[in-house]
Amino acid sequence: MVDPRVSNLAKLIVKYCIEARKGDEVIINAGIPAIPLVREIVKFLVGENAYPLFITLSDESISEAFYRYAGKEVLSYVSPLEKAIVEKIDASISIISPTHTKALASIDPEKIKVRRAARIELSKIFMERSATGELRWTVTAYPTRALAQEAGMSIIEYEDFVYHATYADTPDPVKKWMEIRKKQQKIVDFLNKVSELKYEGPGIQLYLRVDGRKWINDDGKNNMPGGEVFSAPIEDSVEGYVEFDYPAIWSGVEVDGVKIVFKRGVVVEAKARRGEEFLKKMLETDEGAKRLGEIAFGLNYNINRFTKEILFDEKIGGTIHMALGAAYPETGGKNVSAIHWDMIKDMHRHKVYADGDLVYENGYFHEDII
Repeated sequence: MVDPRVSNLAKLIVKYCIEARKGDEVIINAGIPAIPLVREIVKFLVGENAYPLFITLSDESISEAFYRYAGKEVLSYVSPLEKAIVEKIDASISIISPTHTKALASIDPEKIKVRRAARIELSKIFMERSATGELRWTVTAYPTRALAQEAGMSIIEYEDFVYHATYADTPDPVKKWMEIRKKQQKIVDFLNKVSELKYEGPGIQLYLRVDGRKWINDDGKNNMPGGEVFSAPIEDSVEGYVEFDYPAIWSGVEVDGVKIVFKRGVVVEAKARRGEEFLKKMLETDEGAKRLGEIAFGLNYNINRFTKEILFDEKIGGTIHMALGAAYPETGGKNVSAIHWDMIKDMHRHKVYADGDLVYENGYFHEDII
């Protein structure tokens, strides 16, 4: 018998996240452990007369083999077929479901850099089609033993965590996410009137401008779970420093104790207690990697612990996160990069000022805003 929470999550993905329609061609990417969720997704897709065009089930050892043995020519290659899919597909569902979370930990960062740079065109097409609404997509997670172990939880505990974070453990998760959308929209409407933000507190003194930029309500459509509002700063406006409280993880590599200093929007100093060489290598990916492409507030208070999976961690209630690299075009951000690396800071002892007024304190927006 299928866990009803798995069925709830599949229904949520098909009917709410991508709003599957008759005739849609949909691709699904998942790890082998996620077959129970993939099966339920296919059931709901065909129930909407949508067509699951490609279903890719992967294993981390295959990715490791690719990076370990591929030369620069292969790493730099982008298939015209893959480009055509990104240009034409109606919807994309990605399910984070690894059997191993450190598959690329021993891979030369230069190889990862080359591969990311080669695929920047695909990322740009994907983001542009998403911004216009031509492409509907979502990313979710299936609770695997590897993710549970990484989070420091038992598998049963981690299953409960995932389904609680997505509200798949409620009788009507679609209704719940519609309520969350409405609440977060009040914050978005407020922030869309703001010109500048100032963050203050232990480990952060940062100023930036957002005038003319658009704040986006992450209500679970593109990420399940959702639970954040995000935008992009004016590229040359970021001034000051930030120390991130949680490890910054990229392709399974952990960089701990990151401190970044900005001047006129550009990273002028980057340090880390562990993984500093990798951090600096990623900052060399391209010019855009040295600027912020995203700023955000985490608002999912059903997520209250760090799990080492960014899909959940960036939504932790009472945090902010900032991403080095590519901006989402729908925010009006202009920064282009082959990377988009989210880094998270706890804000439970901090304050945020909007146009000089205190609007966020100790992990929450003031009640008059929400």
